[in-house]
Amino acid sequence: MKLLLARHLWGITETWEQSFPRILAEGYQAIETPLPEPEDQDRFRALLDQYGFEYIAMVLTSGATVTDHVNSFRSQIESSSKLRPMMINSHSGRDSWTESQSREYFKQILAVEATLDIPVAHETHRGRILFNPWITERMLLEFEHLYLCCDLSHWVCVCERLLNNESEIIRLCAERCIHLHTRVGYEQGPQVPDPRAPEYKTHLEAHENWWNIIWNTQAAQGRKISTMTPEFGPPGYLHTLPYTNMPVADLWDICNWQAQRQSERFANQFPDIT
Repeated sequence: MKLLLARHLWGITETWEQSFPRILAEGYQAIETPLPEPEDQDRFRALLDQYGFEYIAMVLTSGATVTDHVNSFRSQIESSSKLRPMMINSHSGRDSWTESQSREYFKQILAVEATLDIPVAHETHRGRILFNPWITERMLLEFEHLYLCCDLSHWVCVCERLLNNESEIIRLCAERCIHLHTRVGYEQGPQVPDPRAPEYKTHLEAHENWWNIIWNTQAAQGRKISTMTPEFGPPGYLHTLPYTNMPVADLWDICNWQAQRQSERFANQFPDIT
């Protein structure tokens, strides 16, 4: 199994022409971002080809009803086809829905997915259906072909604790995880101020333990590629100093540090599968 590193464009203010060579130089092999505006898609695809990047397309469903969200998903999937993504990562539905509404959404969405020739991951994200461990567990048990992008930093924030008592749910999620976001959350937010800081060592190591479970499960499943995005975000995810709004750390450095650290961990801990 190989580790494929993806870089998100969230918080990057440079043009693609400026940022893509920098991203390539740091060892990333894919770009993960929502669909560009229609008038920019040819340029975006050309730059992906120029720098040899794969593309992970982010789909953000929207609307007031389940039908609206399903139609939003369909529309974005259709729009993504010309960009030839290797994977779809979907922020799906709403946390305010009843479980009946959530089940209806996934019933319809999985029927759409069955017609596609690319995998779709549904992210464990605040504000969305899979915003906590327990609703996610129930959806996974009901829908055997529901696959995940695991971003467990959201759950740490939602639950206001590290997920030390939810190991069985983590293992179930690992069985369905096809994409990983390696941001580190803490009890009061989805992103620690700086994952390199010693005061967040416990949080970093807890997340790394969960990522180990995912990697081990993927290897046991015989997956050839594991994809990972170190998705730390800009202000207001990234903490800032009062009055000045100055970030307490450099976003570019944090993402690259995390990408390098997890790449080394992957290679060191799983040498027989790299």
